Amino acid sequence: MGNVILGMTISLDGFINDRDGSVAALYPDLDAWRESNPGKESIESTGAVVMGRNSFAMSEDPDWFAENYEYQVPIFVLTHEPPEKHPKETGNLTFTFVTDGIESAVRQAKAAAGDKDVNIIGAASTAQQCLQAGLADELHVDIMPVLLGGGLRPFENLGEDLPKLERFQVVELPAGRTHLKFHILK
Repeated sequence: MGNVILGMTISLDGFINDRDGSVAALYPDLDAWRESNPGKESIESTGAVVMGRNSFAMSEDPDWFAENYEYQVPIFVLTHEPPEKHPKETGNLTFTFVTDGIESAVRQAKAAAGDKDVNIIGAASTAQQCLQAGLADELHVDIMPVLLGGGLRPFENLGEDLPKLERFQVVELPAGRTHLKFHILK
């Protein structure tokens, strides 16, 4: 069985989006990331994705995922209410809207991923829920050399029982992106 990986890109001051909710400043290099070793490794090793409703809604057209998203695998969207119109799917990319919590979403994603990894795309709330429930095996954080000065921080409101981390990889990528990988010690 693969690992459950919580992954995100943050600004140097720890935000996953700006005050307006935009992530544009964090992904000026998305095409280059897809071609980098960490990007290729992540895409190849991922068997399923869990994402929050806000991450899903970032695309103005939900049908965009079917032909363009780097992870062409089953996607489990954590939400309180599924959308009225089901997005376009392909032979590999399917959508399941999970309304009964992060544990259920991860359990279903593990079943779909088989021996591959489950990649949890870290919006703030999803990341916090995942860490609080102790569901992730690894934390992958990309830091972009920008200061956003406001927005959402994924590592706030975690409570008193904070996870212990052990860094096992640091990679410097073009555009100033620094890729960090941590084991989450259990």
